[in-house]
Amino acid sequence: MTTLLIDTSNQPLAVAITNENQILLNHQSNIKKNHSLQLMPVIENLLKEANIVPKDLTEIVVANGPGSYTGLRIGITTAKTLSYALNIPVYEVSSLKALAHTTDIKETLIVPIFDARRNHVFTGVYKYEDNVLTNVMEDTYISIEALKEYLESLNKTYIYVGKDAEKLQDQLAGEIKSYLPDASRMYDIKEEPVKNVHELKPRYLKLSEAEQNWKNNQTTR
Repeated sequence: MTTLLIDTSNQPLAVAITNENQILLNHQSNIKKNHSLQLMPVIENLLKEANIVPKDLTEIVVANGPGSYTGLRIGITTAKTLSYALNIPVYEVSSLKALAHTTDIKETLIVPIFDARRNHVFTGVYKYEDNVLTNVMEDTYISIEALKEYLESLNKTYIYVGKDAEKLQDQLAGEIKSYLPDASRMYDIKEEPVKNVHELKPRYLKLSEAEQNWKNNQTTR
């Protein structure tokens, strides 16, 4: 099994190629550049370096949200297009679970953080049970204050994970691991293959500002 793994959930870009769960090549970057300009050249360069042609790929794993609306659309559209063109399955992975899985810390709760702006975040709470990463709190859109209150109510140690956690460290007020997403780690947590690739959609968890404004306008008419 030769797997292409893609995570374009936020500013960091993560792409990997694995074979039978052995990492062949792994790309991580955190430059401020549109993923529409980065993603395909990175994929093409990794395939070339691994001496692999697209038809050698047997499956695709993609982070499907939450995260940046534009970033998610680019990653998922690319995954859908390649899956359809190559007639290979595509698997989904929660973007937050993928970020949580960048650490192997077993002794504490893991809280991946994506900045959703206006004092809100996309987050979930995870922990390892028998070396399997499991949910304590499902992925959600939540205010930072509400998240802190929830974590305090659990009465357990926890760490925040991610570059956005580092950016929000003054508000989060907790231990932080400023890790970049690692696409190669997504293989272990992939979900069931998507039955109909055309129906694969990002899990936004929140309407975009334009969509919310439109919805508000409809309710006031």
